[in-house]
Amino acid sequence: MTLDLEIAQAAARLIAEEGQPWGAAKQRALKDLGLPPRTALPSNEAVEDALREHLSLFQADTQPQELRALRELALRWMLRLAEFDPLLVGAAWRGTANRWSDLHLALYCDDPKAPEIALLNAGESPEPGPQARDARGQMQQNLVIWLRPPAGFEQEVALHLSILEPRERRGALLPDARGQTLRGDAAGLRRLLEMPA
Repeated sequence: MTLDLEIAQAAARLIAEEGQPWGAAKQRALKDLGLPPRTALPSNEAVEDALREHLSLFQADTQPQELRALRELALRWMLRLAEFDPLLVGAAWRGTANRWSDLHLALYCDDPKAPEIALLNAGESPEPGPQARDARGQMQQNLVIWLRPPAGFEQEVALHLSILEPRERRGALLPDARGQTLRGDAAGLRRLLEMPA
């Protein structure tokens, strides 16, 4: 086994079993394996491959149902936020989400305050999310809403909303080097939900 694969597998275990964010999981994997902090980290693709393998080996009896519950929850929110052209991003879209996963939606609008105002008007209580920068290096607004846990989940689900300019949606659905998309719209998510498990 290569060192890269060993780190990817250790990170995948932390993501699948503890809900660690990917970056933090890679760093902790180095520590858990007793490797120097400057050790080269595996790519996200390598970690995703290891995560898929881990889920199929250790969570095959629960993860598909958890993924479906999260996708159904995401679709409900995409429909609620339809005016902002939402795209589902991350593990729920890519198929690696489980009970520890957060949901991530990208929202597109000219006024970065509009989604927050719409949520407040709908009786929701969005909180400021982690600071991040958009593709041009500009600070982007991020919000978090805590959702009631779906059936079978023990904890609330964090719904992360990234507020982006409409022009950033262009090309957002193009496939990556592996021919897979990194995000999807409501129609694409419906197709995934209609597929047999």
